[in-house]
Amino acid sequence: MAHGAVPGSTAAENVQRSARYVAAARGLIGLVLALNLQCALAFLIQPGAYTSGFELNQGSGGAAVGEAMLRALGLLFVMWNVPYAVACWNPRRHLVSLLEAVTMQAIGLVGESWIWLALTPAHPVARASLLRFILFDGAGLAALLAALALVLASRRTFLPKREYY
Repeated sequence: MAHGAVPGSTAAENVQRSARYVAAARGLIGLVLALNLQCALAFLIQPGAYTSGFELNQGSGGAAVGEAMLRALGLLFVMWNVPYAVACWNPRRHLVSLLEAVTMQAIGLVGESWIWLALTPAHPVARASLLRFILFDGAGLAALLAALALVLASRRTFLPKREYY
């Protein structure tokens, strides 16, 4: 019996179980990817709707500078999601991309939390926006960790050796 196989299960049942784990992981990764890209597109397409939430509609540059900054942030969101897309394509085969996505999500959560803590209460609107990012990225991290657990569990079931590479 293969390591991780369920006693009394056939090889075909173990392969099906592994496939279900991978499909569930792909769904979780895809959900995080879709929500991240939705946020990115919102910042790229309608940045003016979000400038006040980051207190970027003030100062000498006015709304134009704030909109440019949010478009840049949206572009960065798209760039940062490349490993998520690769992991979603085949999380078993591209485990490194999934690990990168988990790490990036954790860095985002820790960094946003640090920024939120450093921002004085004199900026309640910006703090509220950062708190939404913290909650959003915390949920995304939980989903990616669940996906990672599913992928690791799928690797312990009976599967052909070539799938590990």
